[in-house]
This record gives sequence, C-alpha cells and structure tokens, in this order.
Amino acid sequence: MVAVGTAGIGTAAASGRLERIKIPTRAGVFDAVAAGPERGRKVLLLHGFPEFGIEWEAQLRALAGAGYRAVAPDQRGYSRGVRPAGIEHYQLDHQVRDVRGIADSLGWGRFDLVGHDWGAAVAWVAAARHGGRVRSLTAVSVPHLGAFEKALREDPEQQKRSAYMAGFREPTPIPENKLLAKPLVIPGVPEAHLNEYNARLREPGALTAALDWYRANDFTGYPDRVAVPTLFLASEDPAVAPSGIEDTKNWVTGPYRLEKLASGGHFLPEVAAPAVSELLITHLRGVR
Repeated sequence: MVAVGTAGIGTAAASGRLERIKIPTRAGVFDAVAAGPERGRKVLLLHGFPEFGIEWEAQLRALAGAGYRAVAPDQRGYSRGVRPAGIEHYQLDHQVRDVRGIADSLGWGRFDLVGHDWGAAVAWVAAARHGGRVRSLTAVSVPHLGAFEKALREDPEQQKRSAYMAGFREPTPIPENKLLAKPLVIPGVPEAHLNEYNARLREPGALTAALDWYRANDFTGYPDRVAVPTLFLASEDPAVAPSGIEDTKNWVTGPYRLEKLASGGHFLPEVAAPAVSELLITHLRGVR
C-alpha cells in the first residue's frame, strides 16, 4: 500500500505533475516522487550521491507524458523513515533488497529499472539477481560493478578518478564536517534541486548515512552478469575512466547498447536531462 502526499493521484497523473508519496516496506517507509498514470507501465528510478529522488524530475515528467508510471524513491539513508545507524546497514545487498521491497509495496510484478551513480550500482545488481521481475535496465554513469571493480584494481586512471572516495570513507564526522562547511554546488544542476539536497543532507544522520554507502562497499563480490535488455549512458566523466565503460559490454548477456553523450559529465540526469529522457524512453519502447 502506498500513502499519497498532497497532490491527488488523478490530477497528478492527468497533468504530468509530480506527487510526493510514501512507500511502506519491511525496512521502513521510503519517501518518493512519482508521476504518471497508475495503470501505466512501471518504471523505478534510483538516485545517486549526493542527490535524492527529485534528481529524476525531468525524466519523471517525460515518462508521465509518455504514459508510464514512474517512481523515484529517496533511497536507504536518504529517506527519513529508512535511516538505520551503523555502516553495516548500507552494504549493497540491503539496497538491492529495498528495490524488491519497494516494488512489492507498490504492487508491481514487473518493472523497468533505472539508476544513476550509486543508484546504478544498485540497479546493476538488482537486474542481475531479479531478471524475472526487472524488464529492462538503464544505467547512467557507473559501469557494471564487475567492470568497475576491475578498473579500480588494474587501471591507474580509474584509481586516480576514485581517489576522492578515501576521503568520504574517513570516520565520522571528519568528511561530514568538511562537506557541511559550505553549501553543495554542482554546476548545471537546477538550483531548486541543490536547495533540497543541501537542506535534506543537514537532517540528523542524513549525510552520515549517505557516506556510509562508501564506507560499507568496495565494489567487490558482484560478478553476476545481466541478462535483461540494457542501456548504459555515459559521458566524459571525472569520476569514471573509459576502461570500465568499455568493459561493461562483457558483463551483459542480453541486448546491450552503450550511448556516449558528448557532454554532461557525471550528473547526466540533471545536466543533460533532455537527452537522457529521450534515450530512456526510446530504450523502454524497444523492450516488450
């Protein structure tokens, strides 16, 4: 069962407006943003760091306009109702189970899965493990974890680009204090989104939980290949070297397409929103 926020389902679905909803699961209650008709084909979108579900605003509106029912939850640690204390609660297996729990609560049997950054990491694993329920995968910016782990291990360029993670993994409150010392700025990301990220990450425990994703995970132990139709969107990315992007094709056994955007950097869903929305919908329409 889903608790709906102030915007009514019928009105929001008809106009393409966004709804704020709550999704109760065994892990707790997830906050989420949703759009589109309830009977539309189901799409679940997973955000990255340091964003929340509203990262997908442009895609939610585009999907709703195309007749899809799209939901973007604030993931574990970002949702107030699913913010357990302790690094062990942020190991990726928990987030993968959250995907299934959210889909169950929404009453979704099969659904299309989309993820960016850490959301892509979760989506790669969920698509590999739950191919019977995940109709298609769209991963943005982050390669399959098998390819990414190999790049981290063997490619000096990826090691250089991932060096920032060591700082995020320092004990609390060292990185928290550094990050909260000034407002978050991401060039090209809408100001309204940045305002929400800055406010929400200052909630008690929120930033520590978000950083615990880094503390709990080293990207090893996820060798399962993905069999569902997959679209991987990448760009010239300061956080991701080309080696992992190119190697990802070796970790997908189903239909696979790599689309490289000419610009946009790492935060493609917001910085290159029209292109991401168009490519996503084209991919979904090609999957039955």
